[in-house]
Amino acid sequence: MPNLDVVELKPFVPARDYALSQQFYRDIGFTLASDGDGIAYFHHGETSFLLQDFYVRELADNLMLHLLVADVDAWHAHLDAARIVESYGVRMTPVVQQPWRMRDFTLTDPSGVLWRIAQNTD
Repeated sequence: MPNLDVVELKPFVPARDYALSQQFYRDIGFTLASDGDGIAYFHHGETSFLLQDFYVRELADNLMLHLLVADVDAWHAHLDAARIVESYGVRMTPVVQQPWRMRDFTLTDPSGVLWRIAQNTD
């Protein structure tokens, strides 16, 4: 039987203002590991994505990423303390309990990409 193990999935995230988006992602806690030819590789632990110097509004406005974290309240407090909303003019919702057994909040990046940051609940 062939080995069908998946090693990684990295979405390409569009950036309307590449430099601004890079700073935004560093400020929210991701590490910039490499940058070249219009592609920046970001990671936080084992989670990663590729920021691209490419923007189509319809794509950005319809892209949603789900980030599963251990402590959603700590993430929300970190972003609030870092003044991400005020610094970047983005939107962030309060943490809420969802019917699908998760507590989450949303954060929109400077290009309009929606991040749903969540924690599992039992």
